[in-house]
Amino acid sequence: MIFWITFIGLATVAGVFLLRGLFDVRNESAPDAANDLKIYRDQLKEIERDTARGTLPKEEAERVRVEVSRRLLAADARLQNESSGAGPATATTRLAAGVIIIAFVGTATWLYANLGAPGYEDLSLNSRLTASDAARSARLDQSKAEERASLPPTPEISPEYQDLIQKLRDTVAERPGDLQGLRLLVQNEATLGNLMAAYIAQSQVIDIKGPEASAEDFTLLADLMISAAGGYVSSDAERALRQALERNPSDQRARYYLGLFLMQVDRPDSAFRLWEQLLAEGPEDAPWIAPIRSRIEELAWRAGVEYTAPETAPLLGPDAIEAAQELSDEDRQNMIRGMVNQLSERLATEGGSPQEWARLIRALGVLNETDEARAIWVEAEGLFSQSTEALELLRAAAKDAGVEE
Repeated sequence: MIFWITFIGLATVAGVFLLRGLFDVRNESAPDAANDLKIYRDQLKEIERDTARGTLPKEEAERVRVEVSRRLLAADARLQNESSGAGPATATTRLAAGVIIIAFVGTATWLYANLGAPGYEDLSLNSRLTASDAARSARLDQSKAEERASLPPTPEISPEYQDLIQKLRDTVAERPGDLQGLRLLVQNEATLGNLMAAYIAQSQVIDIKGPEASAEDFTLLADLMISAAGGYVSSDAERALRQALERNPSDQRARYYLGLFLMQVDRPDSAFRLWEQLLAEGPEDAPWIAPIRSRIEELAWRAGVEYTAPETAPLLGPDAIEAAQELSDEDRQNMIRGMVNQLSERLATEGGSPQEWARLIRALGVLNETDEARAIWVEAEGLFSQSTEALELLRAAAKDAGVEE
């Protein structure tokens, strides 16, 4: 209530200041004629004094007196006209001003009530973090998340396939420790759209493997849970993601889903940092790149960050190199050279994933530019020195290009 009183009061004061000129029509117009009257009266007195002293001839004094008197009468008539018209104009002006102020305040109030957030206080950082923690604590578990999920209908399957799946289910039930059978069951249940059955089977895989369960095992479990909940990251799915990242902090799919979770608990700042890094790492054909691209600029806006997603650049993959072999020598060299220049420039200015650096090294090898390929390999080796997987990928590319030492 205090906010509304303050808001309406300030809007009213602003309206009064904007329209105060309408209240002063008389005061602004009258002084011109009144000042003229005073000046002309002073001039007549001055003429009389000059005539009495003999400094102004009588004929000239009479002529000047007539001219000043004429101007005096004109100024008096103008003053009378302004004074006689000021009353009705002022009353009308005041009424119009009142209507305008009411419309001004009413429009501002309506706009805020419909476009603003009445009743909400400005949130401090601590308040936002507290609200996010509360949202995280209130996350639905997997069963409740699935109850409210809206999933597409499961695909129709042939009776023969149904019989095969049922046999697989029976076999797994008879041999609960059969990891191979459980993995097949996970894959087939997911294909059929039986996502709950799929993640239950994946949970059994993790239980059997125990401490040997990998990050990929937990990421797959979280993936199936999130899909079963229609994209909602439940508290159970979050735990699976955390366990995956404890085993492999670089797991890209787990990081993508963790970013989705952070968005859902109102932490766009943390989600943006995760997704920006994933987008930079690539590869461009990874399944999480397209959804990140479609939402990351909005996410950056919510995080208060000025950000423009980098343009998609063609990557030099094995298919492109193979297709180039069918061209003439000149056309092949031109094609590869153009792609190499584009990729090299982007990596130099924006950086990129290990896969992109590896492709650049291989392409330079195809062009027989071994010195440049070796320089790129050395630079990439320094950039990714902390990642064993990235170094293995880059070393294989350097070997293909003939520059590995």
